Amino acid sequence: MKILIACEFSGIVRDAFAARGHDAWSCDLLPSERPGNHIQCDVLKMLAGRWDLMIAFPPCTHLAVSGARWFKEKVSEQGEALEFVRQMLNSPIPRIALENPVGIVSSRIRKPDQIIQPWQFGHGETKATCLWLKNLPKLVPADIVTGREHRIHRMAPGPDRAKNRSRTFQGIANAMAEQWG
Repeated sequence: MKILIACEFSGIVRDAFAARGHDAWSCDLLPSERPGNHIQCDVLKMLAGRWDLMIAFPPCTHLAVSGARWFKEKVSEQGEALEFVRQMLNSPIPRIALENPVGIVSSRIRKPDQIIQPWQFGHGETKATCLWLKNLPKLVPADIVTGREHRIHRMAPGPDRAKNRSRTFQGIANAMAEQWG
């Protein structure tokens, strides 16, 4: 399958699919942190390509409820972010998974098809993660662990905080590749 991993600079999900023999490409405005198939550009330019599957991780800066106290000051930014999400969800790609934290996508576009947690996929952290699915089954928990640490939520401020919080857990990436690939 030819797979587009939208808004991914880490290469984690791309590499999970590539390890299973897929022609997987990440696309982001940032360069990739890992060597591999990566397109550095606005992902909207790539949506008309011949992709079999897209997994999209749109930036949550203006969408997540964790920033709700600033929503009144972000009306235009939220509008742009929601339009970006709509364009990805409405792209001609036959199978789509869009990932984002709990936020306004649920109330302004549609409710997610599934909410997953890292602890369902081998990581002892909590981070409610919504999935909006098109022609894909819900992810089945692959490795439930007992830890329930709030490490991501409590991450210290710093220049790389947003990047560190946005990386996909390897167990979730592996489950996506195994179950959707």
